[in-house]
Amino acid sequence: MRAISGLWRWRHNPLRRATDLAEAWVALCALLLLLALAPVAGALVGAAAQEALQESVREQRASRHQVTATVTGTLGDSPPDADPETAATGREVRTRVLADWTAPDGTERHGAVTTRIDDPQPGDRFPLWTDRQGRIAARPLDSATATTHAVLAGFGAALLVTGLVESARRLIVWRMVRRRYARWDRAWERAGPDWGRTGAGS
Repeated sequence: MRAISGLWRWRHNPLRRATDLAEAWVALCALLLLLALAPVAGALVGAAAQEALQESVREQRASRHQVTATVTGTLGDSPPDADPETAATGREVRTRVLADWTAPDGTERHGAVTTRIDDPQPGDRFPLWTDRQGRIAARPLDSATATTHAVLAGFGAALLVTGLVESARRLIVWRMVRRRYARWDRAWERAGPDWGRTGAGS
């Protein structure tokens, strides 16, 4: 921002260097690019992610069904949770049990499943997600979670664009500074043999 303000402050300054204005223009262009590209990139990526995730939500809701299972026996401690959403929180303790359930196609099923019941006893009932054939499936993604993921994707895209533009600005300014130092070195080399001779009697 200081470089941008220099565009106005240095416009009639006799000590102004061409590189000062160039750096200010680079900063101004970078700012305009950020204001134009970052929101657009975030909106486009977020919209694309939202569409894809909501389609996934619809597909999962169509292919997964919640049935009621009945506990027939317990198996002790549960293995690591296969549901990434519940596993990430680490708050839901699950117990591994043997259970019976009826698949959406009417097939009777029996097997080992996990449940949130703290102290399961034979005859206890609990909800269970399955596919059409009654095979155990993960809970389908809900619309709110999909929207949250889409928003995060859009925010990440905006941050990525911001980082790229800022990196390009820094690279350009770095090259400009190196050129300035190179010109100074050449000027000192030319002035070096005569430096300090004026008024020294030589």
